[in-house]
Amino acid sequence: MKLDLVVRAARILTLDPERPVATALGVLGDRIVGFDEEIAGLEALRTEDFGDATVTPGLIDAHCHTAWWGLGLAAIDLAAARGLDELYAMIAAEVARLDALGDADAWVHGTGFNQSHHDGAFPDIARLDELTGNRPLYLRHTSGHASITNSATLRLVGALDPGFADPVGGVVVRDAAGRPTGLVEEAAQGLVQALLLPYSTERLVDALEAATSRYAAQGITSFTEAGVGGGWIGHSPIEVAAYQAAAESGRLHARAQLMPAIDALRPLAGHAADFAREGAGAGLDLGIRFGFGDELVRFGHVKVFLDGSLLGATAAVTEDYCGHEHNTGYLLDEPAVYRERALAAYRSGWPLALHAIGDAAIDLALDVIEEAQERYGARAVPCRIEHFGIARPDQVERAARLSIAVTPQAGFIGPLGDQMAARVGAERESWLYRGRSVIDAGILLAGSSDLPVADNDLRRGMQAAVDRRTDSGAVLGAAEAITPEEALRTHTEWAARATGQIADKGTLERGKLADLTVFSASPLTAPRIDELEIVATVLGGALSHDARSAAS
Repeated sequence: MKLDLVVRAARILTLDPERPVATALGVLGDRIVGFDEEIAGLEALRTEDFGDATVTPGLIDAHCHTAWWGLGLAAIDLAAARGLDELYAMIAAEVARLDALGDADAWVHGTGFNQSHHDGAFPDIARLDELTGNRPLYLRHTSGHASITNSATLRLVGALDPGFADPVGGVVVRDAAGRPTGLVEEAAQGLVQALLLPYSTERLVDALEAATSRYAAQGITSFTEAGVGGGWIGHSPIEVAAYQAAAESGRLHARAQLMPAIDALRPLAGHAADFAREGAGAGLDLGIRFGFGDELVRFGHVKVFLDGSLLGATAAVTEDYCGHEHNTGYLLDEPAVYRERALAAYRSGWPLALHAIGDAAIDLALDVIEEAQERYGARAVPCRIEHFGIARPDQVERAARLSIAVTPQAGFIGPLGDQMAARVGAERESWLYRGRSVIDAGILLAGSSDLPVADNDLRRGMQAAVDRRTDSGAVLGAAEAITPEEALRTHTEWAARATGQIADKGTLERGKLADLTVFSASPLTAPRIDELEIVATVLGGALSHDARSAAS
């Protein structure tokens, strides 16, 4: 027998306790067939020898927003602005560019706004109107839970009309005189997005190719897209078709697991035996549910937004935000509505992924998951709480009892940690984006970037999980620090378990997909994980990224 590929390196870290380290790995088709002595003497069509580098299981980003980020690559990068004058200059330059193209109807798009880069200030709507005139404007906050618009956009959505009412779960923010400030929060963003949606499949494929080629350069072989097809997070009613088209045309450079937004689900009916206990459930047409798909594009959990963001002080908390008297954020809908919709999805075969950042939202998430499991039984794949941002000690204990997986973002600690700590104050700071306490409780800790809220340099995120250091040099919750091996497992084994894919990925074992990340040195022993280079990325035995060829 001739193998398709043999991979050699000084260290192959399998994360499999039966064979933790190897120096050679054999691949047939897109699967691993053996290591070291098991493949000794076998010929291969090709060999990749990575010398002194270290090979690990392919990195998994368990929660990100790939289409959103890919589409935003062509927008103004507001994250680079420091001070509102610089931001205004960026907008003016974009307006001039669009004017030169002669496209009178083109929108001004920007992404990555963070008020902390502007001493806490937001753009003045009068200044934005002066710069943009009648052009619609859509600037996305880095959290994704707010946007900044101008009067032209607000006029299009009817927000300037007498009697306008905010939609459920969102707010068009107004000043003391009742005039819109240009800030649009949470579900109210859907009013603006309705003017832009749906994106064409072709444009989405372009965005996915642009995004996932960059994923490969970061060592990422799999990701979970946290919301498609509905709500303010979706981009098209047929968004899944874009992922399929990208995969079929070789333009998807990492494996995609797709979470349908709960808004994309609809009532299901079928044989009485299928719904004997409580009538129709909720799901996708034809009864498609979790796990449907193939190795490149597959359905994951159903995504449910319970609250907003910590940076925008819209996450639902039980105590006021610091400096925001009588502000505890808010749930995006009534608890009874969430309970009804989430239970219908769960009983139809969809494990739940509940976005809950504030501790009040986490309480609701735990209640819903507990009721779902008590009424319909626990699933083989764990329900998830996305972010688990401000988690009280009792909530950690309860999540462990319910066998829930959580996905806090260690990558937030550097660029956003100081802001988050200021929002919650010293008494709650140790509850933020936990690590050590989650692992010690026996909870699956899945690593994720939440791109584009933070970047998807997972090496930086892993280093932050280890040292918990913010950009100011402060340490955020020192007791929550984890080890380098645990940090690696959050983006490999534990992410695979939390996404229900451990049979195919997460560790390097015979029969599993040949998805590999090649580091310049071992992430377990390097002085800093974030200083390691990604030498190569292997997806199913094929190179999806090779820094060696770029350097030669």
